Amino acid sequence: MVLIEPLIAIVVFLITYALIVDERINRAVAAMAGAAVLVFLGIVPWDSLLEHVDFGTIFLLMGMMIIVNVASNSGLFEYLAIRTAKAAGGSPIRVMILFALVTAVTSAFLDNVTTVLLMTPMLLYIAKVMDVNPVPFLLTEILASNVGGMGTLIGDPPN
Repeated sequence: MVLIEPLIAIVVFLITYALIVDERINRAVAAMAGAAVLVFLGIVPWDSLLEHVDFGTIFLLMGMMIIVNVASNSGLFEYLAIRTAKAAGGSPIRVMILFALVTAVTSAFLDNVTTVLLMTPMLLYIAKVMDVNPVPFLLTEILASNVGGMGTLIGDPPN
């Protein structure tokens, strides 16, 4: 009987993970549903449910998600990419350096993964227009995002 609870927890985890990967339902809904199942089955005790939750981190992540959503819907990232490309004046090395700087600064104040996901399409388009290999640009952007994310506590919240 003692081994059944870990087995149920593993099955719920795998089902939740499959739902997240499948993307038919929202990731947050899938995660909360998996957590609710574990609580309602008594695998995670109700009385110690909130004991180990760090609400500061949760609210930081929630606030950051709201800011990123508003910023991406407002066109801020497209604006930054266009201004950066214009400032580079068509020089591939200057595009790489300026995009690295913009990505690092943006990653210091927003989630670095989201910053890369929002900046990459513009960088790929600019590399295509300049007819250059986008791989060095992408690697530079990823490195700059990680460096920028290390600059502040909110740059890379999971770490």
